[in-house]
Amino acid sequence: MGGRVARRCICALGLLVSAAMAHAAAPATQNAASATIVHPLSVAKVKDMDFGWVTAITAGTAVLEPNADTLSTTGGVVPVGGSAHSAEFAGAASGGAVVNIKIPKQPITVTRVGGTQTLTVSKFTLQGQNKRVLAKAESFRFRVGATLNLPTLPTPGTYVGQFDVTVQYP
Repeated sequence: MGGRVARRCICALGLLVSAAMAHAAAPATQNAASATIVHPLSVAKVKDMDFGWVTAITAGTAVLEPNADTLSTTGGVVPVGGSAHSAEFAGAASGGAVVNIKIPKQPITVTRVGGTQTLTVSKFTLQGQNKRVLAKAESFRFRVGATLNLPTLPTPGTYVGQFDVTVQYP
């Protein structure tokens, strides 16, 4: 029996900050809790992809390379701040599991927050091999990079979009 787990990741240009506050209340009655622990594949997003802050005088690209987790640029694109980094995921599987990691093959669109302007993110790359054999029950981490395609003088703002990463085991 096989399984697969997909996680959605946010791809961002600029600084994204979110905060969630929860308020707990004491239950009126006592409740029971139980759990059954199994060893299927699990995967969780550790960090969203972030191209940092860039500007483009002429068309070019911003490229996140996942092996070194570095940003490079081409054409008239210049990094001007922020903390650029690849998306990062962590997973766990039982011993002897074969893990297949699938990243997007097609470009995605990121849209300016508060506007309709769009950019494309393409050429997704994976840190390491897409097929991994785990010798024992262990955890694993991997990063996903991509290329942000910028036109000449794009509209300033934060652009966001989503992409899927699927981890599958036979």
